[in-house]
Amino acid sequence: MAGPKPVLPAQVAANIGQYRFVAFDVETACGAAHSICQVGFACVDHFGRIDTFSLLVDPKTAFAFFNIRLHGIDAARVSGAPDFPAVMAHLAPFMARQPIVQHSSFDQRAVTAAASHYQLDLPDFLWVNSVTIARKAWPEWIGNGGHGLAHLKKQLSLQFDHHDAGEDARAAAQVVLLAEQKLQRSLVEAHIPKAKRSKPPL
Repeated sequence: MAGPKPVLPAQVAANIGQYRFVAFDVETACGAAHSICQVGFACVDHFGRIDTFSLLVDPKTAFAFFNIRLHGIDAARVSGAPDFPAVMAHLAPFMARQPIVQHSSFDQRAVTAAASHYQLDLPDFLWVNSVTIARKAWPEWIGNGGHGLAHLKKQLSLQFDHHDAGEDARAAAQVVLLAEQKLQRSLVEAHIPKAKRSKPPL
């Protein structure tokens, strides 16, 4: 492992165990799914408050010009940053405590690919797709702009900088909260696969 030890922000560390779900996003250095160069977290408590943070990650691979133009992260910015194994060594236990919301399945694929690339044994995270939740709340946008973050940003008047992992994670969290407000019910827990839902105590 390389780079400094990742540390949870004080606000997040103080609230471990109090979050209902954590929205998660990654940016990659190139077309390889495992080339994660930034991770973002938006931690949502039971009152709908959001604590957001992000970390740069050294992908240990070359950056593609297309990706640099997309998110503005290059080799110089990640110099000295922790690599993926170092990040997961300290953050995977936190991620495993509650459902992880991703907007589309790209983030899960990237984490799975990086874990395979580095031969890491990660927890079986409870992944929930906020695109599915958005489709349930706003079916009128299916085939009419879709449910990508760019379209949702416009339709829902969201304020965020697209292709920054922390900002995109916060946007995904806001999409879920707005969908729950619209439908007047919890949606994250309902979208956890039944086989992975916590069983009630005997």
